[in-house]
Amino acid sequence: MEPNAADLVAELKVLRKGRGVFTTPLGIRVGPVLREVCGIPDNAENVEIRDRLAHVLEPLAKTLPDDLRIAVLAAFAMHEPARKPFYQERVHWAARELDRDDRTIRRRIDEGIQHVAQLALASPREGGGRPASDGSWHTELLRVFLALDQDRPEVFEFRRIVADADEVSELDLALTLTTTSAASGPVRESDLEVDVFHGGTLVRRAMESNDRVGLALRLAEPLQRGKTHDLALRFRAEFRHPHYVCVPRHPVDRFDLHVRFPAAPPTEIVRLDRVFQDDARDPGARGDVVHPDGSGEAHLLFEHLAPGFAYGIRWCPAG
Repeated sequence: MEPNAADLVAELKVLRKGRGVFTTPLGIRVGPVLREVCGIPDNAENVEIRDRLAHVLEPLAKTLPDDLRIAVLAAFAMHEPARKPFYQERVHWAARELDRDDRTIRRRIDEGIQHVAQLALASPREGGGRPASDGSWHTELLRVFLALDQDRPEVFEFRRIVADADEVSELDLALTLTTTSAASGPVRESDLEVDVFHGGTLVRRAMESNDRVGLALRLAEPLQRGKTHDLALRFRAEFRHPHYVCVPRHPVDRFDLHVRFPAAPPTEIVRLDRVFQDDARDPGARGDVVHPDGSGEAHLLFEHLAPGFAYGIRWCPAG
């Protein structure tokens, strides 16, 4: 069964009790989902468990807004000044640090844990275990052309990747879809059409979750560290929610997005910049208003994209 965010949140709330990651013995506080996400063997001792928890959870917490980051790291006793023996003492410490009351800090911790769980499950995991720490490759430039004025929306993706390790022979890619209507059932692998125009061979595609299709692209020759490689793909799929975002698995230096809208323009177009993926489809999540040009096209540029966050565009359909 695939790990889900609700189970991971519950296990993280158990972990924060008492001395947090300094509880002894620590293994009894680490549930099966957290073990899988962090790649913790069943026979691991306290030191190894603590190291693996820190390896995964600290980087994810550090991507959060400052108040959530401080609250979450204090909750797990991962921030040295907050290594108090009791959870409530760490809540008091964070309250003083952020000039808030304890009740507010507890809400911040709960909110931060929700986000950490979502990010942890969105991160690529080596061998089904811990998230890749630095990855074997990253994207130097991602250029996307989204045509919404077609009978079926089309996405042209041009990507330049850089190898961060030797012998990179396969790229893990994914696209998250939604069904075309509330009654049309779950997403199927066949709902996504993929064409490779340049850069490798599509060797595997499989559902990674209820709405995410994982793709594996094998390169003609393995890349050595520091070498670049270009690829070009086309995706065709229906949209249920009026948004398009990039949620990178590996860091992206530059994301260049062009969107062509139908003749009847949307009533509103909003830029989404470093938002949580679930917020991308939430009309309450605001962003800068985007105005298309005379051809009905919008151009957005993003730089230094962090894995696990969403970057892109949302629109309100006309009528």
